[in-house]
Amino acid sequence: MENSNLIARQPILNKLEEIVAYELLFRCPRSLSSALVTDATKASASVIVNTLSNFGVSDILGGQRGFINVDSDLVMSESIELLPVEQIGLELLEGVEVTPQLIERCRELKAMGCQLALDDHDYSEAYEPLYDGIVDIIKLDMIKTPLDQLYKDVERLKRFPVKLLAEKVDSRAVYLRCRGMGFELFQGYFFARPSLIQKRRLEDSVNTMFELMNKLNCDAGLDDIEESFKKSPALTYKLLLLVNSVSIGLREKIRTVRHAITIIGMSNLKKWVQLAIFAAEDSRGLANPVLDMAAVRAALMENLALIHQELNLYRCAPEQAFMVGILSVLLDFYDMCMDEVENKLNISEPIRNALCNREGKLGQLLELTELLEQGAVDEAEARFSEFGLTLADVQECQMRAYKWRNGLV
Repeated sequence: MENSNLIARQPILNKLEEIVAYELLFRCPRSLSSALVTDATKASASVIVNTLSNFGVSDILGGQRGFINVDSDLVMSESIELLPVEQIGLELLEGVEVTPQLIERCRELKAMGCQLALDDHDYSEAYEPLYDGIVDIIKLDMIKTPLDQLYKDVERLKRFPVKLLAEKVDSRAVYLRCRGMGFELFQGYFFARPSLIQKRRLEDSVNTMFELMNKLNCDAGLDDIEESFKKSPALTYKLLLLVNSVSIGLREKIRTVRHAITIIGMSNLKKWVQLAIFAAEDSRGLANPVLDMAAVRAALMENLALIHQELNLYRCAPEQAFMVGILSVLLDFYDMCMDEVENKLNISEPIRNALCNREGKLGQLLELTELLEQGAVDEAEARFSEFGLTLADVQECQMRAYKWRNGLV
């Protein structure tokens, strides 16, 4: 994977706050060139190359659609037709000049089955030929666009057969206002933060999952683990749905906890229990953006720990890294303090230090993962050598994390 780049993905949600697509974000570390890549065509071309060759579309997106940014040059090029139109959509960057040639090209791509979007858009009469049956989605920037202009643009655009997407939604107040204005799709930092979940929802069913996590961590016997599952039939059902998702190749589906433990093994069962906490009180299941974030973060940390120059010396390190990833999201998204978590789980000192102070090797690994999530690639890359990692190592781990998460569906 020489001269590889990192590709992040940001969820796009519907009105039910379910993930329905991702935007693929190009991230180029400084070390790959003497200067940052600022040319839109080059950046988007790199996304295409990495998506098709290094990652693979299905590994990144699973069954969802992904959108990449393109300028007019890339839209007009034949290379764009290499993309699988059933999974990749195109976002035309702001400022693209509307010409007869561009309109005809977009019409051709639309006829091929490609979904088209306008990125960071302000209403303009010049774009009306694209609004009217060619473009599928129009993205409006909630931070950059003045509120009075936003209302005017929305009213003008409602006349056309397009879906409006609110991007850079950074608070629940903005999200609710956008819903009231008629936006159907949403994207932004808000959806990766705590506000989406009603806090203090650690009801009996979730407490049962903590009990299970603790028993699994303490290597409790099969009968004891089964007894805990019996306390929450609803969560048992949801847990088995998760376990069944990885049972591809088995001649029969897993229907009982005992069968699940026998076939899947204790190590994997621990992961499903940890993820089930996020799905327990939520009807969205795997379309929940919080569960999505937790699964990718935990799997990425687990894979990084496997090749970390120090952590890889300890057999339990990957499992601990996975748990740190899960619990770090849990502490963010529920109104909990570390003392509450410790009362429910038998947490080791390295895990506590990682979660509370980002200390120790696990804490440093958590910091690295958070930097990658935030798109702070240059700052993250500066730490690779400290852990004995290369850019190609991190990209491979990222690919494995996305692939593992997508295997849950």
